[in-house]
Amino acid sequence: MLAMVGASPARGESTKKPNVLLLSIDDLNDWTGCLGGHPQARTPNIDRLAERGTLLSNAHCQAPVCNPSRASLLTGRHPHFSGVYFLGPDLKQAPSLRDLDTLPERFARHGYRALAAGKIFHTGDKRFFDEYGGNMGGFGPRPKKKISQPHGHPLWDWGAFPERDDQMPDLKIADWAVRKLKSIPANPDQPFFMGVGFYRPHTPYVAPLHHARHYPLDKIEPVLELPGDRDDIPPAALPDRPNQRELTIEQRKEIIRAYYASTTLMDACLGRVLDGLKKLKLDDDTIVVFLSDHGYHLGQHGLWQKSDLFEGSARVPFIISVPGMKTAGQSSSSLTELIDLYPTLADLCNLPQPKHLKGHSLAPLLANPKATVRQAAYSTTRIRPRLPGFTGKVKPLGRSIRTDRYRYTEWADGKYGVELYDYQTDPGEITNLARSAAHTDKVKQLKTIFDQTRKHTR
Repeated sequence: MLAMVGASPARGESTKKPNVLLLSIDDLNDWTGCLGGHPQARTPNIDRLAERGTLLSNAHCQAPVCNPSRASLLTGRHPHFSGVYFLGPDLKQAPSLRDLDTLPERFARHGYRALAAGKIFHTGDKRFFDEYGGNMGGFGPRPKKKISQPHGHPLWDWGAFPERDDQMPDLKIADWAVRKLKSIPANPDQPFFMGVGFYRPHTPYVAPLHHARHYPLDKIEPVLELPGDRDDIPPAALPDRPNQRELTIEQRKEIIRAYYASTTLMDACLGRVLDGLKKLKLDDDTIVVFLSDHGYHLGQHGLWQKSDLFEGSARVPFIISVPGMKTAGQSSSSLTELIDLYPTLADLCNLPQPKHLKGHSLAPLLANPKATVRQAAYSTTRIRPRLPGFTGKVKPLGRSIRTDRYRYTEWADGKYGVELYDYQTDPGEITNLARSAAHTDKVKQLKTIFDQTRKHTR
């Protein structure tokens, strides 16, 4: 067994650096058992990982879209530094990121064998690892004809498909990981950094039928848009997605059931990797990280998507399990960000940290879950809807901070609106307090914190 990670070893203890297993999920919100986001969620393997590590229950992404979120957490820089806000540009096409070590490259540069399969980066993972096993079919398989939704984006679909689990990319990725764990030679001088990137529950919400049978359709509790909910929300905060607000109750139930089924499939694949790690007796030598790149709305505010700055998109599942630290089963509600991953792993593995990192090491928080590493979490996105009077080519930014109690958001520096939500009294973000005379002082206070946080991220 390793000495306590991140600490100087006592006499006679091993000085071998820990392995790192990064489990990256796409579009997973807080609908997991350990986060309690929805009472019908079934995620036994995510839950058991939380029981052996630290659940960071108040974690937030830096951008609620796959590409910028992954670029940020894997380089340690915010989207406004890189200019990566949406599905393009590619990480290596951003001039400010070209010469920076990404997380796996940093580990490879300092003695680790870096390997991966599936989706760790948004695209082009092969460039960043010593060995890349492939995407195993990515977001597939997809039927020749869409199952449930004839119009819209090709991936906006849901239903029972295909027939068997072994046809799903996530199972192939899990099996690849287990095979690699078996084949990696026991070399104390070269630990591994392994990325395992699962695609589900990203759209299309498809999984073999037996996963959906856990969720009888008549038992599904759909999320409904409350009357008047959007009346005080700035239009800039509501991405324009046609036809989603017109979904029937039956369609909503079907989508949620399919999302559950996709999540349950992913959870089973995760369990296969965790079982392999334990069976090979590598769990005492391996830091395990589980995270989602961003959240996802399933009806809240009439949204079925990510890319906005509400809690549903910005908050993410985040678990860190560290051998040698007494962290089993603990939970921390302290504010954390995905950008903290890079400095945390470098710290825990005693790697020199590059100067460009903007996150904070969470090692103190892992040792004491009541510790505080920041006063606010910071997220950004490009404004997607059509805006009145806007004629520019580059969409302006939305910027948001989350404190322990509040979320404060500015759209184009306030030009297109400001939002303030109090999660202590309004966890569903139903009432925007930004224009309330009773909250003028609170708006000013959070504006100050917002400006301080924004300055730090540059």
